[in-house]
Amino acid sequence: MVEQTVTIKRKAGLQARPAALFVQEANKFASDIFIEKDGKNVNAKSIMGIMSLGAAVNKKVHLRAEGPDEQIALNTLVSFMEKED
Repeated sequence: MVEQTVTIKRKAGLQARPAALFVQEANKFASDIFIEKDGKNVNAKSIMGIMSLGAAVNKKVHLRAEGPDEQIALNTLVSFMEKED
């Protein structure tokens, strides 16, 4: 298992379109991936879960991945969140 705390840099945070793109990226990996914000832990492959977090720009979230491609999954998703648009 690998995990990392990351600050969201995207202007729209993880709302609507960015959340959908994030879920698409997460679903490319075999690993189980979870995202946590303010004590709420959701499956990163669930659009409804991501949207329920209300993760806005400059907020911190904690990512956790476990599985055969966990490190590349984590690296990819951290890069996605840290990308400024």
